[in-house]
Amino acid sequence: MRIAVDARGINWYKGTGIGTYTENLLSQLLSMDSESYYHLYWSGYDYGRFNSENSKVIMTSRKHHRFFQQNYIPGNLIKEKIELYHVPQNGIGLVDSIKCKKVITIHDLIPYIMPETVGNGYLLKFLKEVPDIIQFSDAILTVSNWSKRDILKFFPIDEKKIFVTPLAADLKYKPLDREWSRYMIEKKLNIKKPFILYIGGFSPRKNVRSLIMAFSQIFNDLDKEYDLVITGSLRDEGSSLKELCDKLQMSQHIIFTGFVEEDMLPVLYSGAEVFVYPSFYEGFGLPPLEAMSCGTPVITSNVSSIPEVVGDAGILIDPYDTSNLIEALGSILNDEEKKRQLSAAGLERASQYSWKRTALDTLNAYKEIVETIN
Repeated sequence: MRIAVDARGINWYKGTGIGTYTENLLSQLLSMDSESYYHLYWSGYDYGRFNSENSKVIMTSRKHHRFFQQNYIPGNLIKEKIELYHVPQNGIGLVDSIKCKKVITIHDLIPYIMPETVGNGYLLKFLKEVPDIIQFSDAILTVSNWSKRDILKFFPIDEKKIFVTPLAADLKYKPLDREWSRYMIEKKLNIKKPFILYIGGFSPRKNVRSLIMAFSQIFNDLDKEYDLVITGSLRDEGSSLKELCDKLQMSQHIIFTGFVEEDMLPVLYSGAEVFVYPSFYEGFGLPPLEAMSCGTPVITSNVSSIPEVVGDAGILIDPYDTSNLIEALGSILNDEEKKRQLSAAGLERASQYSWKRTALDTLNAYKEIVETIN
């Protein structure tokens, strides 16, 4: 097959789910599929590792991205005899004038499900462009069966056009020595006590406010003193969460680390007593899978795609009921045997996911789309 991929999102969305997905998917496809040719549209730096015997990187300008999307790419796809063009970032940037098979990845429909949690600029762009893109695409990849159901709920398209290709945790997420991890966490972040961990952003959809409320209510009932560690750059909602901690008089026990380098995240997971992710909605939800890959017990939500990913390897709570979260925190933090059981179950569950599997599922979808979909 001759395949083209819009790889610009690797740099444009670096550090986000879309950037991580595009980067890992392409890396695995190039390593496993030597029979196909990959034509990659790129923007920015660090493209050398995607140059191989069966690939070619085409540099584009971010400043003039509309020209490339509307004029250069459609003509270039014809010139290069491309059979299938894949746009991983929810199809944004795909135009109808492209003549080969058009494939997009829809990661979630948060702008439809919870529009109040999405920035106005992205919300308007998504609602304006994505419905048309879905209609003229030949096929859709999505990251969970839950997201597939959401797509079918909002868009009257043939179910056979949608292929589920689950995500995976990066290979760097693996169990690290706990004592070494705690040493590095104390050295770099000055966190000295056992801690509960949250990683995942500060959108209201992530429900961090409930986690803070639950921790403040159970803090005095735990067998020993814990800190709550919350990572991420403090902007907008993050700042209001810090104010909430002040009002609850919990600021000395709730640590906002600010931005943390990606290589430090497996260390944080491995050093945590438990990872908590009480999100209201996820198309997939990578952080619980990353935590399980590190052997960290997980408490997370029983809604949207999360149970599909976590299965029975974590404690699932109702994110709309803070008492559920309080009970879950108490049950795991005061029970060492339960921690060990969840750690083992999480590692077993996480082993079922890999970027190699994601790439293989994607490659099989590509073949079916090229061969059978009209």
